[in-house]
Amino acid sequence: MTATASAPAPAPAKKKPAREVDPRSWWQRVREGYAWITITTIAIMLILWEIIPQTGIINRVLFPTFTDTVAGFFQLVAGGYWWEDLGKTMYAVAVAWVIGCVFGFVMGVVLGTNPFIRQAITPYAIAVQALPKVVLAPLLIGWLGFGPESKIALAVIICFFPVWIDTMVGLALPAANEFKLMQSLKASRWQVFTKLQLPSAIPLIMVGVKHSLLLAFTGVLVAEILSASDGGLGKLAKEFASQLNMSLTYAVVFVVVILAVVLVSIADVIERRVVFWSEENRAAKR
Repeated sequence: MTATASAPAPAPAKKKPAREVDPRSWWQRVREGYAWITITTIAIMLILWEIIPQTGIINRVLFPTFTDTVAGFFQLVAGGYWWEDLGKTMYAVAVAWVIGCVFGFVMGVVLGTNPFIRQAITPYAIAVQALPKVVLAPLLIGWLGFGPESKIALAVIICFFPVWIDTMVGLALPAANEFKLMQSLKASRWQVFTKLQLPSAIPLIMVGVKHSLLLAFTGVLVAEILSASDGGLGKLAKEFASQLNMSLTYAVVFVVVILAVVLVSIADVIERRVVFWSEENRAAKR
């Protein structure tokens, strides 16, 4: 009579570790972190903004209180006439940012991979970079007119340089031994660029892309304030300021600040999506 081997008992299923619950309250987490510093600072600034104009130290006509600015903001939103200006500003920013990033990346690649072209063009590019861009605004308006073309061109000139510089510097980040290794593997110039230089340069390029977004926004606003014909938030702020309607002027500035914060947040999201390995490395070190 032969004994039959019994089937092995199934291994007990591993229990998932229970999710740890932070026993601290929301206020304790805020107080123990650094968020309370930001919240306290903003609260103090808003209180001073409300009190100081009421004391007469500063002329309330020229420096309205916080509540006056909020009322102006709701008046601006309820009026509805500013939406067209907002659309014109954001359209110009988007177009200028895309053109500036593409042009800056292409120039950075060309100059970063070709030493002869870099030596020939870099002095002229640096001279243009050192020139105050506002000086070019009258020339661009004279050449391109008072339409969106002139303010887009000025914004492109302003936001082009961070992407160009960061791309050119990023392509030079790999060490000489890494280039020698690629040469020993018989890699072509295209393979050296795509497998070594570009992956090393992407984090730095994304820094330039993020920086150029705010510069494009600034360039468009400056051009709108100077030309004030095609419309936009800059033109709107200039009109309200010329009428001494400071509550609406501050309301437009408040909108500009909100848009700047939103643009920075969008740029941060794009950077985390593209340079995802850098985010994973930072999370692993925590």
